[in-house]
Order: sequence, then C-alpha cells, then structure tokens
Amino acid sequence: MREDGKIDYVELPGGDLTATKAFYGQAFGWAFTDYGPAYAAMSEGLDGGFNADASDQAAKPLVILYAHDLEAMEARVREAGGGVVRPIFTFPGGRRFHFTDPSGNELAVWSES
Repeated sequence: MREDGKIDYVELPGGDLTATKAFYGQAFGWAFTDYGPAYAAMSEGLDGGFNADASDQAAKPLVILYAHDLEAMEARVREAGGGVVRPIFTFPGGRRFHFTDPSGNELAVWSES
C-alpha cells in the first residue's frame, strides 16, 4: 500500500534499455512493463537505508538486492553480463558484492550468511 512520506519508487538510468532489461530478466527474473520506447517499469520490492561510512561513499544511491545463495547469485550476474566491481565481502549483518549493469549502474546483492 502506498503511503505519504514513504519511499515508493527507485529509478535508474536505462542506457541501452533492451540490454538492461535482458540483463535483469536473465540475472534476477525481473519482468517489465514498457511505457513507450524509452521507459520500462519494474515492481520487484523495496526497502532502504542510509550509509554514513565515509570510506564507502558512492556518488549515487546504491540499490541493494537480496540473495539466499550469494555465490550462486554472483555467478548469475556474471553469466548475464554484469561486471562485478566489488567481489563478495563481509559487513556487519552479512555479506555482499557490487556489480554494474549494461547501463553502468552500480548495484549490490547481499545475504545474511
């Protein structure tokens, strides 16, 4: 349910929209609704947080996905054509890796174990 003052939507640059949709479809099973030739919407869940670690500041917001099996998801990302820019590492609360998509967006995937 949508509520006032709640994060409701994340929008990333699309670049090559066909390649971007193919990547997320193959790596994560996402589906899209096209709104014209230059926009594709997805509905895949959302939580958020703020990172105040000065040594880990990204220039843009970081979208973080979840995986039960982090190694398997990293393999799926690579197979789909994503570029792993930070291999799996531990942090308080779990482990994660960062990748770039075909449009150059950096995202991360985390797991509790």
